[in-house]
Formats: sequence, C-alpha cells, structure tokens
Amino acid sequence: MAKIHRLDSRLANQIAAGEVVERPASVLKELLENALDAGARQITVDVEQGGIKLIKVRDDGTGIGEDDLPLALSRHATSKIQSQEDLEAIGTLGFRGEALAAISSVSRLTLASNDGAQAQGWQVSVEGRDMAPSVAPAAHPRGTTVTMRDLFFNTPARRRFLRTEKTEFNHLEEVFRRVALSEFQTAFRLTHNQKVIHQLPAGDDATLRAARVARLCGRAFMEQAMEVDIERAGLRLHGWMGLPTFSRSQADLQYFYVNGRVIRDKVVNHAVRQAYSDVLYHGRHPAYVLFFEVDPALVDVNVHPTKHEVRFREQRMVHDFLFRTLHRTIAEVRPGDDGHAEVPLTDQVQPAPTQGSMPLTTPRPDTGGAGFGGAGGFGGGGGY
Repeated sequence: MAKIHRLDSRLANQIAAGEVVERPASVLKELLENALDAGARQITVDVEQGGIKLIKVRDDGTGIGEDDLPLALSRHATSKIQSQEDLEAIGTLGFRGEALAAISSVSRLTLASNDGAQAQGWQVSVEGRDMAPSVAPAAHPRGTTVTMRDLFFNTPARRRFLRTEKTEFNHLEEVFRRVALSEFQTAFRLTHNQKVIHQLPAGDDATLRAARVARLCGRAFMEQAMEVDIERAGLRLHGWMGLPTFSRSQADLQYFYVNGRVIRDKVVNHAVRQAYSDVLYHGRHPAYVLFFEVDPALVDVNVHPTKHEVRFREQRMVHDFLFRTLHRTIAEVRPGDDGHAEVPLTDQVQPAPTQGSMPLTTPRPDTGGAGFGGAGGFGGGGGY
C-alpha cells in the first residue's frame, strides 16, 4: 500500500492558512495590500467583534472581471508576477497568490468586484467546508469588496487560540495603522462594531501627511520629531525621526518601510539603534516613521510567508547609509533661539510641521561610521 499521497486542495489550503492567517489582523493585512496593489484611492474597513465575526474591505481599485473571480480564490493564482524576472524585482505588496485561498479555507468568504468593463459586477462565494466557488451577478461599482465572516469556524482548535475581542482588535488596528502610514494618497476609514475609529483623508502635501502621522502616532510624537529627506547614490530616506528627548520604554513606535512595505530587518534595526546609541539611555528606544527607497532589484522580499522580512543584496551599503544619515542628523541638531531644532538645510532636514518647543540633549561628537559589529550586536531591538 502506497504511503505517499497528494493532499486534497482543502487540506493543503488550510495548511497554507497556518502560515498566512494567524489571527484577524493577518487577514486585514492581506486584504489591504491587495487593495493598494489594485490602485485603490479610497479604502473602507468594517470590523465586528475584533475581526473574528466580520472583516469587510471595500476599495475603488481596478477590480476583477467575471472570468477571473473563481481563479482569484485559487492557490498560486496572481496577476502580479508572470516570470522569474518579475520575482527578482517585485514592485507590489502581494505576489504569492496564496492569501485569498488561505483565508477562504478557514472562513466564509465573499468576493464582489467590477472591473469597469460592464455595468454590473460579479461576486464569488466560498465556504471553507467544501471550497467550491459559486459565481453570481452582483450590483457593485468599479472596485472590489471582500467580506470575510466567522474566521476559523471550521477549525475550532485554532479559534480557541484567539484572544479577547479587545486584544484582537488592538492587533488589527495596528495593522491598519501600519498600512495607512505607507500610502498618504489613499483615504482610509476604519469602523469597529459600527463605530468610526479612524477617518483619514487622502493627501500628499506636507500638512496632510503630518496630520495623518499625528493622528496615528500621537501629537506628542510629531511635536518632538524632525522631518528628514536625504538621497544619495540611488538610496533615499525620508520621514520623521523622534528627537532623543522623545524616547520610549519599549519599541512600540517604530515604523520602517522599504519601497512602501513595512518590514522588520536586523540590518535596519542595528543601524538605527547605533545611530541613537550616543543620545539614549540604556533600555530606551527611539521613535520613528521612516521610508527607505531602493532599487527593487537590490532587495529580496520573498523570504517569509507573511512578507514581513526582507533581505538586502548590499547589506553593508544599506547599513552604512542608514547609520551615517541618521547619526549625522542627530548630531547636527542644536537648540535654536525659539526652541526648534536647527539643522543645516544642505542635508534637507527640517523640523516637522507641528513640532513644538523641546530642550535637546546635546549628543557626543560623531565617532564616525560603524559597521555590523558595533555595540548591541546585529540582531534584536526595534519593533514595528
């Protein structure tokens, strides 16, 4: 009797769901990334019971045609890559083609969409029990609505691992915050149990960007942050750095994006930690919202199922650029006559638009560049 056999599609998808879908927040992350990849400029998220009962994500993106709807719920089906060359220079947030299949295998999922080619839209529904998609006409404007109900209804052992409604919603809201900080040109709205939690208008000018960061990270952060925008040798770092006087007891206000993707990376963590090491007490953590732009061909995002980790092809170059940029910016901060940080404009570092008066701790002189072997080692540190 043969011992090796093929897994049926339902079981295979549920195994994949174990890698992709940990809790309601994992579902929201995948759905928001799909919406942004579709070019959405307005995204609405409705959640009930912390996302366990319902997560509905509506967007005004390009939509999906009738013929593609059933395939959209299939494993390893995607419109984002077609060849090995695409995989080596990924410019989208999603690319694996596993998210919708994994989510639909452990929930009751409905996907309604309209690509604008026809007056009416279409919807496909599937329940994790049988995985048989059902397609029907649906009144839907251009864009897509994904409705997920009853997460883990068919895998009670995994549902028992979920926490309270409040805890699950806190995780979900953190995912919403990370994504909303990554795309200022898209409007976001989040409701929980029919109550509006966040209403974020779209806008990429300095005032609206600062308002969104203040709304999501707190006004105190923006009042004690420097805005930085530096570009050298094809690398660009921009965003907001908390002043040394605005340190945290834990790494709970650290957002670092690589080409729009929020990531955690030991190279980045080490560079940032070393840049602040001269001006922070031991055990304190800096706060920042930073965006790093690099040629997609120089960063590998295909290293983890949840796409939270990346691998830089030129790690030392990236580390040195981040460390030198941040360390020099901190070292050049001086208390001005009006209490605002004064930094030479040649480095394009300016006070954040809502920055207030704060006394500064004068850092020790620049000790020069640092490699990978500095204080604190190469791992740990930094949350996101």
